[in-house]
Amino acid sequence: MAKQVNDRDFDAEVLGATEPVLVDFWAEWCPPCKAMDPIMDELSVELAGRVKIVKVDVETNPSTVTRYNVRAMPTMIVFHNGEPVDMKVGAGQSRVQLIKWLDQFAA
Repeated sequence: MAKQVNDRDFDAEVLGATEPVLVDFWAEWCPPCKAMDPIMDELSVELAGRVKIVKVDVETNPSTVTRYNVRAMPTMIVFHNGEPVDMKVGAGQSRVQLIKWLDQFAA
């Protein structure tokens, strides 16, 4: 299961990570976000050790949402060496497309 991170632990969990990190910005009220949940959970297991996958609830973490200018849900940002390196907005990606996208950053 993808780990939940918040404004307090974002820097340690994401920016300080040794492997690339996919941050899934989501909201409880967002149907496309909920549709992506099972895929994110599967990928967090399948890519463990290569790509870390975490989730940020936009409703309860306004500092992180503002910091990265997240305006639509879901928004997925890949961080590598503490910097955002790529982003996808929306739930239009299949599991296979996400794996292909993340493979280019995988440790």
